[in-house]
Amino acid sequence: MPKTYPFTLDPFQQQAILCIDNGQSVLVSAHTSAGKTVVAEYAVARSLKRRQRVIYTTPIKALSNQKFREFTAEFKDVGLMTGDITINPEATVLIMTTEILRSMLY
Repeated sequence: MPKTYPFTLDPFQQQAILCIDNGQSVLVSAHTSAGKTVVAEYAVARSLKRRQRVIYTTPIKALSNQKFREFTAEFKDVGLMTGDITINPEATVLIMTTEILRSMLY
């Protein structure tokens, strides 16, 4: 399951992964391109191994589209929901904008 990377994980990534392994909830906040997706990929892979469904949210459509492309290359069953497009909404890994998730919840 663990994906290997051509770089050493930063301390915040190592800490987050350790917390995930211990069954704790994790909130990762870091600047753009800091490596938050590494933690997300790990959490998604771990959840899929446990046969759980995953919702990954992003603040804007362009980022949802980017993550959809990236996750589709990494995982098998990925869907996308933005205000403009819906692809495979019953997918095990569903990427959506926070606006769409908020609308679904309320």
